[in-house]
Amino acid sequence: MEIGFVGLGKMGSKMVERLMLKGHRVIGLDRSEEAVDAVAQKGMIPGGSLRELVAGLPQPRIVWIMVPAGPPVDETLAELVPLLQPGDIVIDGGNSNWRESQARAERLAGEKIHFLDCGTSGGVWGLEKGYCLMVGGEAAACDAARPFFEALAPEGGFLYCGPSGAGHFVKMVHNGIEYGMMQAYAEGFELMDRAGLDLDLAAISRLWQNGSVIRSWLLELTERALQDDPKLSGIQGRVADSGEGRWTVQSAVDFGVSAPVITLSLFQRFQSRNDDAFGNRLLSALRAQFGGHAVEKKDHADH
Repeated sequence: MEIGFVGLGKMGSKMVERLMLKGHRVIGLDRSEEAVDAVAQKGMIPGGSLRELVAGLPQPRIVWIMVPAGPPVDETLAELVPLLQPGDIVIDGGNSNWRESQARAERLAGEKIHFLDCGTSGGVWGLEKGYCLMVGGEAAACDAARPFFEALAPEGGFLYCGPSGAGHFVKMVHNGIEYGMMQAYAEGFELMDRAGLDLDLAAISRLWQNGSVIRSWLLELTERALQDDPKLSGIQGRVADSGEGRWTVQSAVDFGVSAPVITLSLFQRFQSRNDDAFGNRLLSALRAQFGGHAVEKKDHADH
């Protein structure tokens, strides 16, 4: 099958590679010519422009956008939608706010264009391991795009979650839980670091992956980070947040749900910007491990 793909960043480029490995033809576009060239060398067809991308796809067209949440999504849709025809499908695979996705779906429905919101998890490891996909929108549109979802996901890693907004809502909650899990690991490992027992934290994280009730992929990534730098001395402990944690906390307030762990883990990220503790350095290292997020490096003189 054929699909258009807009946004070839850290995740988008790897998603295109995985789609092509599964036999799909991809026409791709990005503002960065270097990004386009890099994926084109692996078989992607450069789009040139949105108009050229749309013209190169068979009807009904399916276009996946993988751009930052907020205005970049609306700007892309404003240029893309006039080029489409009734029955075409647009998939937003970024981390958009679920309420905004509902509004976009309603707006595109007026043009008889289907809009799917797809929460995408997998980070920089998705090419190898596959992406966990959470899809919201019309069930029929989801079925039409199913071959692409199944190509991107590992077995059992794709779910139609419900009506418009459901996919991005589920991904938002997923990321809120992720905040809490990461914070628990960070606190536990900081406690062990402070104990004065000369503990091998990388070995402990490896141990806990075998039979322990707290084993997880985040623990595997903890081991990787600690093997590279046992004291994480090359990383600043200032931890960014990318929006979903805030939206999760706001939704908890809106729906009257007690979510103290997620809320406090978000607040800890705010506090981390004034505290270079080991636990905060581990949080920063974990974000770099699973998502390729930038971390602040220390100057050699600060080590």
